[in-house]
Amino acid sequence: KQWYQRRVAITAGMILLEENNRVIYETLKAKFNAAKPESVNIAAVDFDGVQYQISNPDGDKGVINLSAKMRMYEDLVAHGVQDLLKREYGDSLLDAPEEGFDVTLRFELASLPSDKEAMAKKASLLKRNCFASVFEKYFKMQEAETASDETAIVHYHEEEAVYISAQTDRVTVIFSTLFKDPDDIVIGKVFLQEFKDARKAHQQAPQVLFSYGEPPAELSGQPNLLRGDNIGYVTFVLFPRHTTPANRDNTINLIHQFRTYLHYHIKCSKAYLHSRMRSKTSEFLKVLNRAKPEAMTEKKFGVGKRV
Repeated sequence: KQWYQRRVAITAGMILLEENNRVIYETLKAKFNAAKPESVNIAAVDFDGVQYQISNPDGDKGVINLSAKMRMYEDLVAHGVQDLLKREYGDSLLDAPEEGFDVTLRFELASLPSDKEAMAKKASLLKRNCFASVFEKYFKMQEAETASDETAIVHYHEEEAVYISAQTDRVTVIFSTLFKDPDDIVIGKVFLQEFKDARKAHQQAPQVLFSYGEPPAELSGQPNLLRGDNIGYVTFVLFPRHTTPANRDNTINLIHQFRTYLHYHIKCSKAYLHSRMRSKTSEFLKVLNRAKPEAMTEKKFGVGKRV
């Protein structure tokens, strides 16, 4: 169940990113618990280009709207995202979102549940819950030992996609990712090799495969596949122990932000390497300064003789 946490334990200093949006959570928690209704108008962004807006519709301080725009939302409609959001948010989900957004939640401050903090936390999971719809669909197919007729394609990031398919004994999740810096490819290979090798020490972890340049055979026939030296494909093979009702929420929490996790730590690694290089350069300069020869002085030996 805790395969991702174990992976973090192997690589010292790495962290898990929160599955919720901290700005949304803190803002809503403060507004829900305020002594009297307050005006709010905040725009926020999340990973993968998700945009949020928190506002009072028509200036009504007693009502707060949380709206989100996601490039992947259109792909998720076919996989039951609206049904899942209705299950999670009930009457708070508006049938018609605000203009320019894909989904809107409305909160009447006078009729909030007693646990306002839990409501704020659930609202901050809006992106995660949208993404969860496609995973839940294919996890349930595998649970029923039904193979999927087609592969789900979710364009979750600019030029990048995730491909999900179900077999009777597993669910295969394949991320395509684009490395814009040549150094990212080198560091990324190190991280992905560690993911692959982690299963030797933790047999409960999913199988991880990765390739560069060409898509894996499982994606044969899929349209618009990326190819090139800066393109990587990461495959997670999730077995029934990862997709059972008891474990699937944790699996979704972890895997839906894998791309963010990978690129975040690549950037952190580069920042650490640069800081060490600057530190070493400073040390070398100090050594060179100490090695400068003292100024030569002229000494006279007799008339007209100098050395």
